[in-house]
This record gives sequence, structure tokens and C-alpha cells, in this order.
Amino acid sequence: MRVPVLALAVVAACARPAAAASSNACQLVSDGYGPDGKVPVQLETVVAGLEVPWGIAFLPNGDALVTERPGRLRFARALTLRKAGDATRLPVLAEVAVDASDEGGLLGIALHPQFAKNRLFYLYLTVREEGRKTNRVERWTLAPDLGSARFDRRIVEDIPSAAYHDGGRIRFGPDGMLYVGTGDGREPDRSQDPRSLGGKLLRLTPDGAVPADNPVPGNPLFALGVRNTQGFDWQGGKLYLTDHGPSGELLRQGHDEVNLVSPGANLGWPRIYGCEALAGMVTPSLTWKQAVPPGGASFYTGSAIPQWRGSLLIGTLRSQHLHRVKFSDKDPAAVELHEVYFRDQAGRLRDVVMGPDQTLYVTTSNCDGRGGCPPDRDKILRVVPASR
Repeated sequence: MRVPVLALAVVAACARPAAAASSNACQLVSDGYGPDGKVPVQLETVVAGLEVPWGIAFLPNGDALVTERPGRLRFARALTLRKAGDATRLPVLAEVAVDASDEGGLLGIALHPQFAKNRLFYLYLTVREEGRKTNRVERWTLAPDLGSARFDRRIVEDIPSAAYHDGGRIRFGPDGMLYVGTGDGREPDRSQDPRSLGGKLLRLTPDGAVPADNPVPGNPLFALGVRNTQGFDWQGGKLYLTDHGPSGELLRQGHDEVNLVSPGANLGWPRIYGCEALAGMVTPSLTWKQAVPPGGASFYTGSAIPQWRGSLLIGTLRSQHLHRVKFSDKDPAAVELHEVYFRDQAGRLRDVVMGPDQTLYVTTSNCDGRGGCPPDRDKILRVVPASR
């Protein structure tokens, strides 16, 4: 896919400020990750024995498709997700050829908005072709008997890939468009380059075309200045996106982010980071001095935990917890409160997704080479009110 040059009004190519400028809307957590959560909740294991489950897509009836980073697409019946099960008993619908080295592999998954009619779903994966490693999004079809899945077509390809910063989260927005989060592939300047698909949030039609109402005609870019997003979701028509901060690049550390994103927004990487501010770039709503970094993110829409309703729940990797963020009703960019749940209880948390049963599910990534892989391997967990 060829990408046209963006208008200067969108890119706003600016030099890094000589000194950091603080934004009043930005909350910097300078010590630790935040206060312990006060709402009584607990984790239940519903599936164990997995190997780096990166994404979950729930079917309308509560069944689920689960990606494992080495390239397995598994199927879990709704009954399984109500009682702890062994992943070795979950059928493998497809073995997808991927390059699963480092952070690559079979990553995000999303259902077509008309899945009940067409059985189409989408996968974000890392491949190596002719010696070159790249990421792409493919469309697949689930068989009527739920026993297999087959490749349909490529949606977008030539997304930059490297050992780290592959992005990988895909979701359909409330507008029916496919949003694709990409990483900078270890080249920070890609994030500001309108000719590159790396370091962006892309917006495409379900067939892979560029929507006519994208910020720049003919360009799949929805937002730029992203380092490595793995989580985003919508509430009340507002889009929020989590992003990884620097981990050594340009002599910077930590400062992962939570951002309110508008069409054509520039999130600033690598020009600014943390609570720095620069004209034409977005200063985050929340950032941490210590590395978090964030995995998947979803707004809680259930009723079982009423205190969480309308809060953004974020899985974290290195800091090993579930983070709750509540935004102000008066200012959608302002954080009203944030708190930490399950600190060091389940290890590295990757995907965070609401099920059709209005329950929050999270996956662990303890067997990805960076965590302590337990005997029962990685899991799908369910968040429920604490037992009295």
C-alpha cells in the first residue's frame, strides 16, 4: 500500500523542545504505579495451559477465538469459559505461519461487524518473506461447523517489524471501521513519517480500503506519533489509546502513556514524551515515570462491578497489574482517579476485553520469555466481584 504525503497541518513537524513544558491535564506518577484499588474484586481462571495468548475475539453466542503468539488459533466454547479448562483440550482451528521471534507472531484478532452473517474475522501477524520480516493484517473465514478457519485475503501489509515494537492490536470502532495499532519497529522517526505505516493508528474499511473521511484523503493514517500501542477503546464517541514509552531510546526511560485521541492527532513520539507539551502534539492524560508498559485496554461496560462502569481497564506487563483509569465527566482528557489491582498476583497481563456476558477477561503473558512461566502456563482470567 502506497501512502501519500500528509498535509503539513496534520504532521506539524517540530523540533523537540529545549526544556520540558508541563501540561496541567497530564498526571505524572513519579513513584510506583498508583494507589491500590478499593473495589473488592478477584480473578478466576477459566482456561490454563496456553502459550502467550495475545488476543481474544468473542463470538455473539459467547464462544471465543484465541490467538497464541507462536501461530495457533484456538476455539473456546462458552461453556469452557465458565469453568476452568486445559488449553490442550481447546481445538486448534488453524496453524498460522508466522515469525514468532522476539515480540512478533500471531497477535491481534477482531471480528467483522457483520460476523453473524459473513463469519469473517481479522488477524494481525508477523511474517518473514524473502528474508524480510514485516507485519500485516489478514482476513479469515470461520467454518460453519466451528472446526476450522481459512485465509480469505490480505487487508494491509508491509507494516514495519523488528525484534521489538510490533504493535498488533486491531479493533473495529463504533463507526464500523477497522483500526490497526502499529509500532515504530525500533526506528523512532517512522512515527512522524507520513509515508510509513509504522508508529501509527491506522483506519481502514473492512475490505482494506482507505475511508473517504480519513483525516487526509487517500491515507490510512488516523493518528501518528505512536511508539508501540497494544491497547485502545472508545467511550461516548471518544477514543483512548495506551502507548509504550521509551525504554532506552534517546537516553529516555519509562513514561508509558494513556492518551485521548482525535482524528489526525500527533501523539508526539519521538519529539516529546512524558508530560512534555509542544504545539500540534498531544500531551498524555496519564504517564508513569517507571516503566509499566501497557498491554490491552477496554472500558468496563458490565453491571457486576458497578464502581468500575465507564472506567478504562489496562493490562500491564512489566508492572504486572490491572490498572483502572476513570476520566472526568467534565473534561474527557482529565484523569479523575486511577488505581492498581492484582499487583503481582497473576504476572504479566496482555489482553483486556469485555465478553458478551458483560464480564471482563484478561490474558497472561508469563511464557513470553520475560515473565516467570508457571507449570500451568499462560491463562485466560475472568474478573468478578470478590466473594463475601
